[in-house]
Amino acid sequence: MSIEHKVRLVEELFDRLENEISAFQSETNLHCRTGCGKCCSTPDIVASPLEFLPWALYLFLNGKAEEMLVELNNKSNSNCHLYRPLAVLDRSNGSCSNYRYRGLICRLFGYAASRDKYGKLRLATCKIIKEEQQQNYKDTEEAISKGLYVPIFSDYYMQLSQIDNRLAITLLPINEALKIAIEEVLHYYAYRPFPGGLENIA
Repeated sequence: MSIEHKVRLVEELFDRLENEISAFQSETNLHCRTGCGKCCSTPDIVASPLEFLPWALYLFLNGKAEEMLVELNNKSNSNCHLYRPLAVLDRSNGSCSNYRYRGLICRLFGYAASRDKYGKLRLATCKIIKEEQQQNYKDTEEAISKGLYVPIFSDYYMQLSQIDNRLAITLLPINEALKIAIEEVLHYYAYRPFPGGLENIA
């Protein structure tokens, strides 16, 4: 399967998830605090390379893949390289520098559930939402227990693995996943025609 085809399938998966999360937010009234980037600033986030393949192809098509790879190789901390805090001393407020191409983990967290050891669905969200939107959070947990549809982490990662099992099943530190996604694109086009007959733009 070509890189372009994989990217289309990943983006279609993300579009379905976006619709599900929008419906879930409308039903529950849960929302992120404006400008909050607390979850993004958490060190040691793990992700799969496949969820960043659309981002890597975007970089490649814009001639920025190798430059970004150098940045990632020189990065000395484990915070997500794409996160841009508003202040040096307070990293809890900020935004993603490539929000459109954020990964699956970034899309799911806050508005998706995981199963506990008893098989019960538990909303995986942040402390800020739990504390600042206590009643909505409590009502949402109850609604989920009564059958309210909520996206499920394992279901979405299973769907991701059906696109490319090798690139989806290995969860890595997020910056490592970013690097591998770029390398995958660069290696793929090293001996193949570029998309749309483009010249070497990496």
